[in-house]
Amino acid sequence: MLTNVQIRPIQLNDNPGIAQVIRTTLEEFGANKPGTVYFDNSTDHLFELFQVPGAIYHVAVLDGEIIGGGGIYPTEGLPTDTCELVKMYVLKKVRGIGLGRALIQKSLDYAKEAGYKNVYLETMPELQQALATYQKFGFEYINQPLGNSGHFGCDLWMLKEL
Repeated sequence: MLTNVQIRPIQLNDNPGIAQVIRTTLEEFGANKPGTVYFDNSTDHLFELFQVPGAIYHVAVLDGEIIGGGGIYPTEGLPTDTCELVKMYVLKKVRGIGLGRALIQKSLDYAKEAGYKNVYLETMPELQQALATYQKFGFEYINQPLGNSGHFGCDLWMLKEL
């Protein structure tokens, strides 16, 4: 089934679809709480958000429907050689086919090509499946947040050296 999925850079008309994927996923895991992207206004404007140097956001599309997404962002306050893996979400109906792994790998490849040396991420304990996947990619837990994402609802932080 993954062969039928198109992964491509976000387009302006993708904004409503990917915002719905993000919020639906957070609701599913009971992670739709203040201080997360669930309430972040930028979630409705991801195309515009990612129009900065050193950033990219990919959406996954199956039969015309956005089913997932994820990207790299040069979050304010991070060291210049570090970017953040952000807004990595996949709908329940397509989990288990390797889509999350494909989105993460595409993001990490971009980060390396863009010259980043480290990739940081913020997450929460409710997203157990994602935590295991991040660890398989070599992300390691760190004791405090880096940068200034503004997402105080995320209380787990991880870092990977490229």
